[in-house]
Amino acid sequence: QVQLVESGGGSVQAGGSLRLSCAASGDTDSTNCMAWFRQTPGKEREGVAVIYTGGGATYYASAVKGRFTISEDNAKNTVYLQMNSLKPENTAMYYCAGGLYDSGLPPEHGMDYWGTGTLVPISS
Repeated sequence: QVQLVESGGGSVQAGGSLRLSCAASGDTDSTNCMAWFRQTPGKEREGVAVIYTGGGATYYASAVKGRFTISEDNAKNTVYLQMNSLKPENTAMYYCAGGLYDSGLPPEHGMDYWGTGTLVPISS
């Protein structure tokens, strides 16, 4: 019922910045939070940031606190992930997800809708 499409991925040098976008359509009222996850080959998908769309509360993984910012534009039904001071270790496929959760970073299984991902390769 909810379709998510990521964009904005691409190559960037270490120390640089990138902004990812996630456009949502469909029954977005069926979710109360939108999140960004990331995954590299051989590793599990991990939550990066989440925003609770009702009140705007945000939560971040410890590894990205102070460098990444999640935000939303309700008029455009779009969620963003601003990534600053990027490191090669941040290289991953980044996914947008939506679901219902109570508080904090949701687990992967807590998400109901997923985009197909956008690649972010970071070189040194």
